[in-house]
Amino acid sequence: MKKFLLSLAACVPLISSAAPCLPAPALTALDSKYEEALRVGDVPFLQSLLADDYVWVHSLGSQIETRSSLLARLAKPVVYKARTTSDTQVHVQGETSVVRGISTTEQWNADGATWRTNRYQFMRTYVNVDGQCKLLAVQTMNLK
Repeated sequence: MKKFLLSLAACVPLISSAAPCLPAPALTALDSKYEEALRVGDVPFLQSLLADDYVWVHSLGSQIETRSSLLARLAKPVVYKARTTSDTQVHVQGETSVVRGISTTEQWNADGATWRTNRYQFMRTYVNVDGQCKLLAVQTMNLK
């Protein structure tokens, strides 16, 4: 019994060290930077944020992007007029945090004078990787 209690006590620091990569307000701010990086094609920022095995599943699985395919696409960015989020909530379990909410994009039309608006429900999963907050997975659903 004594050995069991000692081994259990040894696990307490491991259990208590499991913490999200950032507090919810800071994670929400980081997530807003992610939206802005998508808007302007900030590849260096995304290279530092995205986990090596990052994946983005678009509406109804219509497209699945990996870290490398997203970075390649954004090397020739389509600059959005605006990208904003609303109704953002953060859910935390151990070292994993999920940010969810509504993303509204305003994208310029070919004429350069008018734009179209799309709204998406999103879920983004952030994980603690060696003390850094990394974006592991994104899923979006178009709200028509």
